Amino acid sequence: MTEGFTYKGYGIQDLKNMDLSKFMEIVPSRIRRSLKRGFTPAQKILLKRIEAERIRIEKGAEPKPIRTHCRDMVILPNMIGLIISVHNGKEFVDVRINAEKLGHVLGEFTYNRKRVNHNNPGVGATKGSAFVSVK
Repeated sequence: MTEGFTYKGYGIQDLKNMDLSKFMEIVPSRIRRSLKRGFTPAQKILLKRIEAERIRIEKGAEPKPIRTHCRDMVILPNMIGLIISVHNGKEFVDVRINAEKLGHVLGEFTYNRKRVNHNNPGVGATKGSAFVSVK
């Protein structure tokens, strides 16, 4: 027997119908403190755009990515099923919000640092590189 996804004992429908104060009680303390402080103006704009997109999807339209720079926005239950493009400093990376990402922050799912791949040293970089052929 397979059960559906639950977060701290609540199903997805229960989470979507839950108000913010009740959701704050079940998330970890760091996220709870962040939500208790309130939303920044940029986060409030993002929440309005999420609501507008949610209404558009209910009318039967395909989900469209919502672009944002708010990497510190907590993933709330009303975001489940949306695609949010988060800026990583260079480009926007699409993040598909599912139930497993609840209580995390948008920035956790977009890497903003590239891995450094060093190549061969240049001529004169070290004493040993003086004997490396230039070709």
